[in-house]
Formats: sequence, structure tokens, C-alpha cells
Amino acid sequence: MQFFLDVVLPIPLERHFTYKITEEDAALIQLGMRIAVPFGKSKIYTALALKVHQNAPTAYEAKEIDQLLDDNPVVGKVQLQHWQWIAEYYMCTLGEVVRSGMPSALLLESETLVLPQNLEGFDDASLSDSEFLILEALRHQSSLRIREIADIIDRKHVLPIVNKLVKRQAVVLQETLSEQYSPKLVRYVKLGDNLEKEEQLEAVLNQLERAPKQHKALLALFHLKSQSKGHIKLKDLEKSSGVSKAVLKALLDKEILIDYFIRRDRVQFEEQQVTADEISLNDIQYTALDTINNGFNAKKVCLLHGVTSSGKTEVYIKLIDKVLKLGKQVLYLLPEIALTSQLIGRLNTYFGQRIAVYHSKYSLNERVEVWNNVNEKNAKAQLVIGARSALFLPFSQLGLIIVDEEHEASFKQFDPAPRYHARDAAIVLANLHGANCLLGSATPSIESYANTTNGKYVKAEIPRRYGDVLMPEMELVDIKDATRKKRMKGHFSERLIEEINQSLEAKEQVILFQNRRGFAPIVECTTCGHVAQCPNCDVSLTYHQHRKQLRCHYCGHHTQLLNTCQACGGSHLDTKGFGTEQVEEELTQLFPQVRTARMDLDTTRGKYAYEKIISAFEEHHIDILVGTQMVTKGLDFRNVGLVGVMNADSLLNFPDYRAHERSFQLITQVAGRSGRTAKRGKVLIQTYNPYHQILHQITNYDYEKMFEEQVYEREQFHYPPQIRIIRITLKSRDYNTLNEAADWFAGSLRNVLKAQVLGPEYPAVARVRNEYLKNILIKFSKQASMSQMKNGIKRIEQSFNAISQYRKVRLIYNVDHI
Repeated sequence: MQFFLDVVLPIPLERHFTYKITEEDAALIQLGMRIAVPFGKSKIYTALALKVHQNAPTAYEAKEIDQLLDDNPVVGKVQLQHWQWIAEYYMCTLGEVVRSGMPSALLLESETLVLPQNLEGFDDASLSDSEFLILEALRHQSSLRIREIADIIDRKHVLPIVNKLVKRQAVVLQETLSEQYSPKLVRYVKLGDNLEKEEQLEAVLNQLERAPKQHKALLALFHLKSQSKGHIKLKDLEKSSGVSKAVLKALLDKEILIDYFIRRDRVQFEEQQVTADEISLNDIQYTALDTINNGFNAKKVCLLHGVTSSGKTEVYIKLIDKVLKLGKQVLYLLPEIALTSQLIGRLNTYFGQRIAVYHSKYSLNERVEVWNNVNEKNAKAQLVIGARSALFLPFSQLGLIIVDEEHEASFKQFDPAPRYHARDAAIVLANLHGANCLLGSATPSIESYANTTNGKYVKAEIPRRYGDVLMPEMELVDIKDATRKKRMKGHFSERLIEEINQSLEAKEQVILFQNRRGFAPIVECTTCGHVAQCPNCDVSLTYHQHRKQLRCHYCGHHTQLLNTCQACGGSHLDTKGFGTEQVEEELTQLFPQVRTARMDLDTTRGKYAYEKIISAFEEHHIDILVGTQMVTKGLDFRNVGLVGVMNADSLLNFPDYRAHERSFQLITQVAGRSGRTAKRGKVLIQTYNPYHQILHQITNYDYEKMFEEQVYEREQFHYPPQIRIIRITLKSRDYNTLNEAADWFAGSLRNVLKAQVLGPEYPAVARVRNEYLKNILIKFSKQASMSQMKNGIKRIEQSFNAISQYRKVRLIYNVDHI
């Protein structure tokens, strides 16, 4: 009897594929196990098992699988259901979700090896330089990887050269599958098995008196053993005894010592110091906690709307503790990796070694270890803290999901697919597990707050800061008037400089917020007006002074800053606008004795870069911290007396229907970093338009007024939360083909869909990485069927792909575009 297996491959194809398996394999294979399967002419991919059956495919002859990679599933049933929902809702393939969701170390792909076949019969004169180098290397090595050949001949595209050698029968190609994950093994030592009796041990010690260093090492082992009842590391013995590795090797060779290895996780946390029961909540926090628990009992999502520094984290800790005591798992989602280091320090006190952390700054091996610990329900992964990718972990006993700073746009994935929103996907995941979901923010998103007004969510509030500390005093500084009167020093008003001096004299710290990195976004020739542009994108190059470079923030292209204009040769170049680098430089000129630091994407690229900057600021090694929106999100600094917003207008005047909402959120959040202890903090907001309604709502902490006005405006112009949006982006390297394809697609949408179709229009940046872009926006009411709308779009896509000249045009779907 023949058995078949349906699998999902981690590639962007809509369909599943069927392979032949033996009866023995059919009995072993379970849903969610990894299977190595051949695909295409020679490649081997890691697929996920979906279904064992006996129906042969009709369109093609099923191939046999290569091998089983697991004894137990690495992906659970509920997890696969969630991934399927993400694929359907966000209009991508399940393969793309698998590729994004699983650590790449688990998704093994075959690698092409080049092996020598007949190297003797070749005349070197008939070979090109590249071919000669490859064959010369193969005369000294048994095989070469493709990337090794690329390094040898210093070329990116090497397959055409390798294929020529294959045709000449000089080499053969072979596919190999290699495991990427390697567990961390720690080496330990103990006394030899033959030294258990006292007289045997005494005889060895007498024997070693002629080898004093070996004798010293053995005594050091006894000392370590008396101090610790656990295992003794070889490294610790070497350090404690002060002897060399050769001395310890001699003891191991004589079998006086025996070494052994124990597998250890790469990331471990300290033991729990206190219990969550020791946290004392105030009356307002208790009321909020009761409201949340009542909402959970009613099986509803809860939104905790608490002002900055109101003690939301303490409420979270109480909820986490309750769930962990039931033996269930907790997922704590954060929008920024920068927040994890400070939060881990707080949660480690209460939950110790039950914490696991999962985000993209961790290495592949570290992420695989967290994945395995969650999958195996280990105690050391009961509480998982992570960025949006932590949603994909293989939970099986999930009891609670907390989405902190739920308003953050960082929760939305933009590229590559799946373009999911972690907050919305978390709510669905909690529903599939029968778990509770809590959203928290000082400035909730309009959509979430609207859901509390219509009864879909339960709202809990903490309207006052913990300890009844006053909210920071807000002040608007009119820099339009100051510029006219020439009272600005660089980008600093006299008022801001005065307040910085007062804060520094009071030994307080200062945060300055400018939501643009680099030194200046534009370098312009004052003679001819030429602006340096990216050759790959329709955007100006940003000047980064510390590297003397012009960089594109879209494709990464960079070039050295020239002293003359590339258009006219003029030597007068000027910068327009300013970023965090320029603010930091002006600070060093205005306050030469002050210790400053910068926190943006350029200074936080390393694995521990966030942690170093945050720790240095907490320990008062930094007086003034300049940062982008990274400094706005949930960080708890106890000694910040002043926050300065360098230019509020760049946020307010952004061409986006969410600009005013985001301005309110960002400025309120960064303002919340000041005055978090007994003394009231101060916030200075520099602006050219101090009469703007949003700025007055910010200074009055009037979220309700902002919400009402934004909802009214969006009702008038048909934007969320009243309606839904799907944005379709068309991409192509051919400008004319893109225009034709976009017009055809938009016309078809208008004919088929009962919805408002806007566009096609070029976005603000109409070319990225040498690909032209055009957007089509589909708006439809919440009452309309989402599935019918998507099915209609997919049918149009099938017709679109059938037109030969449009096949090179890529379609990208962004559901619930923000």
C-alpha cells in the first residue's frame, strides 16, 4: 500500500506539495515534524509535515522524501492554525509565514559542493584565470562550497564558471544537507572512578608529590568540591589552581581526572530574588487589576490605559505571577529590542530563571535554544519576553499574552511577507489557545480605544502616576519668533539652553528627542542647487558626519562626501535640516564639559549596544542623551528632570492620516521619561506653530479630546477605525510596464469590487533599489465581507499573471495598512 505526505515548503508558493513515503515513515510522521525533501532539479529543502494520506497527486509524479529530521514535532497544531490564519488574513503564502516564523537554523537547505573528477588531463593554458584558480584549489582540497569559490575568484556570480567545468567533466556537483545549530557543551571534571576509596586517593597524592603542579591542581579540585556540591568546570579548576592546560591534560591522561560534557543554554538568567506577592499596589492599581480580571472572566481582550510612570508593569507582574502558578506560559511582547534589557532586569527579580528572551539581536543558536525550551515546555521558558517575532514560538500551554506599548507602529511588519500586525495576531493567538490578552499603553491607538467605546474590549485605567507624582510640566517654545529675532544657537532656543543649564546644576539628566538620525538629510550646492541623490532610489542622501559619508536609508548605498559639487564643481556645500548627530555636535559646543551620548539606529547595531547605552545613562555616566523614537518607548530613568523636543513640526506635518495621532503618542511618551520620582519634571517642545491643536492637547494631557477629533476627521475622509484599508503595491524595474500594469489592475478592481479604489499613485519615494513603485488603495466598510474582498482581488491577480508582459511586475499586499 502506497502512502503520501503533504508538506509546506518555506518558499512563496500558494500550493502544498505531495511526496511518497514508506509505510514505516507513515507510522512515524506527525503534524509539524521537519522533513528534508528534494525540490526542483537538485535542491533539498526543509519542509513541514501537514498530512499523511493515500491519494497520489494527479498533476505530477510524487518524489520520495530525502530524510526525517525530527523524532518529535517542532511546530504544534495550534501554531500551524495560527500561521494559516496569518497567511489567509494578510494575503501571503503559508510558506512565507514558515520562513519568517522559524529560526533559519531549523530550516536546513542543501548546499552545493564542487568535487574534483578529472583534473589531470587538463592543459592549464586552455583554462581561464577563474577556472585555473578553482581547479588549483581543488588539487589541494577534496571539495569546495560555492561561497568559498566566490571568495577564491573574487566574484559574486560563480555558477556559470562552475557549469563550464562540469561540462568539461573536470568537476561534479553534489548537494549536501548540514545542521546549522550546534548545542553549547560545557566541559566538566571529576575524580577518576578508581579513586573513590580513601587509600587509593592517598596513594595517588603521595605519587604526585614528585609533580607539584599536578598535586596543586588535585588539591584545588578538593577545595572547589567542598565549596560547591554541583559540577566543577574545567575552566574553573584551571583558574583556581593557577596551573596550565598541559598539567590538567596530564592528569586526564593518567585517568586521575575524568572529563565529561553537559549541554547548557547560551543565555541564562539569575535566580529569583523576591516573589511577586511582595509587590504592593495602590488603590487605583488594584481597581485596574480587578477590572482586567473581570474582563478576562468575560473572555474579552483588555486595554490598560495608564499614564506614563503609573505602575503598569507592577500590574503586569501580578497577572504574570497568577498565570505561572497555574503552570501555564506567558508571552510578553515589546515593540523595541531596546526595551527588553531594562524590563528583563525588573522581571528577573520576580521570575528568575523562568524567563526566556527572543528577538533578532540574538544569535541563531540562542534563538533555537529558546524555541526548543518553549516546545519542550521547560521551566526556563515559562515567561517569554520578545519583539514581534516571539509570536511564532511553539507555545502549547499559553495562558496570557501582554502587548506592551500596543500603539507602536513597530508591531507592524513591512518587509518581507508576512506583513502582519503583532498586536492583532497576538489577539488571534490568545483566542486559539483559550488564553487571555492584555494590551497596555499610555497613549492607546485610535483603533484599540475605539474598541473599548463599542464594548469589544474592556478598558482599565490608571489616570495618576505612582506615588501621586505630578505629570511633567509642558511648555511650548516658539522658535519661529526666536529665529526671526536671531535668538537661536544652532537648533537650540535660549529657553531650552537655560533649562538644560538648570537641570545640570541640579545634577539631573536630560533627554533630547529628534526623530531623524544622521547629521543632515540634505547636502546642497549653494551655487547651482544640486542635491546629492541615491542612484538606486528617488531620495536624497543623508549626511553622516562621524563617517564623512552620504548614506541612503532605503537601500544602504553610501559614498564619501566630496568637497566639491558633482554637478558644477562648486566648493560651497551646505546642509539642510538636522538629525541626532548634529544635535549631539551642537551640544558639545554649547556644553563642552557635559557627557553626551546618542541613541539611534547607528549607535545600536551591536548585540549589546542598547544595553550599554541604557546602563550608562542609568548609572549617570551620561548627562544628556540624544535619541530618536527609541528613547520614547517605556524606558524607566529615575533622574531625568528635563526632556526637550527639538522640532515638533517634523512630526505634525508628515503626509499621513495618522500624523497627528503619532505626534501625540511620541511627544507624550518621550515627555513621560521625565520627573518619574518625587520632583516634577519639565518638557520643552520647540515648534514653529505653538498654536497647533495637537500641541495643546499634548500639553493638557487631553487624550479624550484628541481621540474625538481624530475619529471625527477619519469618519469624514473614510479612514480606520470606521473602515478597512488594503494597500496593493506594484513593483517593476520597467517604468512604462509598471504604469500600464497599475492602470489595468486598478481598472479591474473598480469593475469587480464594491469598494472605493484610489490610485494608482506614486508614493513619496517612487523608486527603491532601482524598482519603481505604484500604490492602489482599497477602502471598504467593516460590514463588508473581508474574505469576499480578498477572493475578488486574488481572482484579478490570476488574470493579471496570465498577461505575459505583466509577469515581471510584483504585487505586494498590505492588509490593514498603517
